Amino acid sequence: MAEAVRELKFRGGGFAPGRKRWTALVFFALVLGIWQLAGSRGWVSPLFLPSPLAIFEALRAEAISGNLWIHLTASLQRIGLGWVLGTLAGLALGLAMGLFTLARSVGLPLVSAFFPIPKIALLPLFILWFGIGEASKLVTIGMGVFFPTVVAAYSGVDTVPRNLVRMAQSFSLPYSAIVWKVVLPGAMATIVAGFRITVSLALILVVAAEMIGAEYGLGAFIISAGHLMMTDRLLGGVVCLSILGLLAGTGITLLERRLLHWR
Repeated sequence: MAEAVRELKFRGGGFAPGRKRWTALVFFALVLGIWQLAGSRGWVSPLFLPSPLAIFEALRAEAISGNLWIHLTASLQRIGLGWVLGTLAGLALGLAMGLFTLARSVGLPLVSAFFPIPKIALLPLFILWFGIGEASKLVTIGMGVFFPTVVAAYSGVDTVPRNLVRMAQSFSLPYSAIVWKVVLPGAMATIVAGFRITVSLALILVVAAEMIGAEYGLGAFIISAGHLMMTDRLLGGVVCLSILGLLAGTGITLLERRLLHWR
């Protein structure tokens, strides 16, 4: 009698966790529903934790008045310019450290020494050097983005398998072609992962910088609402930051799919 044939489950996918599209939305909806219920029933004081509807109404009022867009635009300009400048400088140094012995010998001790310093602690010094205007805030954001980008780029180059480089050399490819076609694609996953970290750092630093010395920006919006005990506006500003973080994460995911489509 022929034995029953049992199909084996395919395991070639390795460690590839999947995603359930609606799980996060259902979870957020559940959290918001419980939060709104607690506020409506009076279980939580609206002074300490306004309900989601109260926060939405406060944001809507600020948006209608145009005040919200002024603050949001100021923060976005600072984040965008500071992140781009810090990223470009960080990529230049990080790739140089990964490719050249001299750059690594000089850069690695400097990065190790300055990376742990909280960049927001240097803001008073930057204000003394560059003034209270935009330059000091951009330098703060750029410095905060610069060092993680250096580490990501340098580490990404170091993780490229050396046998791939040797194979390219065996085909007599020029140095520039090896860097462009082998090293950069191999390092790109680590570099893009670094982008996820630096975007979040840029958001954190812009809020901290605006709380210390800015008339406009989400940080100034939040600190002003806190001083007036307007917790619905305060949490509205926090919600705006959360939405910016989600949008930035989505943008990095799209960039990752574009640059790493070959994986």
